[in-house]
Amino acid sequence: MALLLAVITLLACVWNGFALEMRDAAHTGDIAERLERGERLDMDLYRAINGRVAAGESYYTAAATEHRVFGMPTAPFVTMRTPVLAWTTALWGADGWRIIAVLLWAANILAWYGALRRSGRSTALAAAALAAAFGMVGFIPDIAFSHELLAGMMLSLALALSAGPGWLAGLLMATCAIALRELALPFLGAWGVVACLAGERGKALAIAGALLALLVGFTVHAAMVDAVRAPGDLVSSGWSGLLGPALPLYGIHVTTLLQTLPSWLAGTLGVLALLGWLGAGGRLGMFAALWFAGFITAVALFARQENFYWMGLFVPAYGVGLALVPRALADLAGAVRQPRLARSPTRVSQ
Repeated sequence: MALLLAVITLLACVWNGFALEMRDAAHTGDIAERLERGERLDMDLYRAINGRVAAGESYYTAAATEHRVFGMPTAPFVTMRTPVLAWTTALWGADGWRIIAVLLWAANILAWYGALRRSGRSTALAAAALAAAFGMVGFIPDIAFSHELLAGMMLSLALALSAGPGWLAGLLMATCAIALRELALPFLGAWGVVACLAGERGKALAIAGALLALLVGFTVHAAMVDAVRAPGDLVSSGWSGLLGPALPLYGIHVTTLLQTLPSWLAGTLGVLALLGWLGAGGRLGMFAALWFAGFITAVALFARQENFYWMGLFVPAYGVGLALVPRALADLAGAVRQPRLARSPTRVSQ
């Protein structure tokens, strides 16, 4: 089994290098086709909505109007973002979110150093450096209009805090992230499963309470979207892309500094980061593996080409898995050798 996993990992690293180039060509073609049809970029939509809300207009009225102007669907309700980003932007502006993004970047560096300190100083330092590198997206100006990237910075911080004494702060951070982008709801589900398996009853109950509060909020959001929907509004074509793991791995690629590397190297690192988390072990490793592998599977099954940006929810924690790769490879190599040693004849000393 260990040998099979090693072979699969090697093949996946090679395959991903080619897959990134194919998906990049598909992405370029998709953008060109959408612009030719007169469609505009999602960032422009959120920028327009935020501007109207800042001017005093009701969020749901503004969002519905701009969705129609941009030719975007309003059904089902998840096609319209929650009002959290627009409301908070009206309070402290886009620059306020840019400052928050930088603070989240710094907090992730410190939190990941602390989270992996027990694994050794070198591993902790590598984790901090990787959090810094993969979180550099926090410095782009447009992050103020990206629900996924802002939520990803919060989720990554929550993940780092999840297994330590600061888990309650992590839960608050995760709740804020999901309120910002409901697509991240499975994050709390994965955390709840791990808490239950670990026998952490208090933590599991707190997670259940957060989930309940969020579900109530999303129910209200759905009702508000339904109230502003007009008979002629567009309906989403659905989510059944079946594009496979190439799409989520491409999404990770283009939302991080991996995009600056040659495809063969970026493809290898994109796969190895997941291997690092799968081999991490412990409550943190189990939580991360369940969240990352589960969400990658969901995106591979359901997302369309233009949904690649969903992978912003992984920034920067996914890349921290590279700090755990040496241990994962050592464990894998040991597991491959073990059966051979077991089959070898026992040498009797003279």
